[in-house]
Amino acid sequence: MSNKGSKPEPCRLYLVTPPVFDPVLFRDNVAAALDAGDVAAFQLWLKDPSDDQLKRAIDTLRPVVQARDVAFLVNGRPDLAVAMGCDGAHLDQTGADVAAARKRLGDLTLGVSCLGSRELAFDAGEDGADYVSFGGFFPSSTKDLTAFVAPDIVAWWAEMMELPCVAVGGINAENCAPLVKAGADFVAVVGAVWSHPDGPAAGVRAMHAAINAAQ
Repeated sequence: MSNKGSKPEPCRLYLVTPPVFDPVLFRDNVAAALDAGDVAAFQLWLKDPSDDQLKRAIDTLRPVVQARDVAFLVNGRPDLAVAMGCDGAHLDQTGADVAAARKRLGDLTLGVSCLGSRELAFDAGEDGADYVSFGGFFPSSTKDLTAFVAPDIVAWWAEMMELPCVAVGGINAENCAPLVKAGADFVAVVGAVWSHPDGPAAGVRAMHAAINAAQ
């Protein structure tokens, strides 16, 4: 890792799936969201899936995502990321073996959740992560959080480090501005897109409008 020395790139959108869904029924929603505007990455995140469930979801959604030149990442399973043609993996558990995941993934993308910990973020970077994520910042329907992270950690990281950071956790079009202004390279969303009352395409457009207004 090294200190930042160049003008930061604009903040981009990072989509994460809901924790429970039917891949076949969800496929059209994914296509609609990705066709609505620029998306940097798509993370498959299922709650306690069996191997068969996870493989089925990868087989169903990966072609839709990669056909649109969006990186397809799988949560928690670097082995399946390599075996099934994904673009990388994301580790979100504290104490994850980042170095082992880096070795297994080779040149594929590795992201690591660091909650609100500067120490975890430094360690992840030293062990070979391609990006770190911080959060959650706001109440979320997908995770039961009792404490929230302040946007200050994003501003501190963005000022000091070149390694990209993702802001995640309850983010939507109404509350993303402080994180964008703090220097987040990406904002990751779930409900803001998939639960948007006018559909996922409208959710993506709303997020783009909010991100652009904040930059």
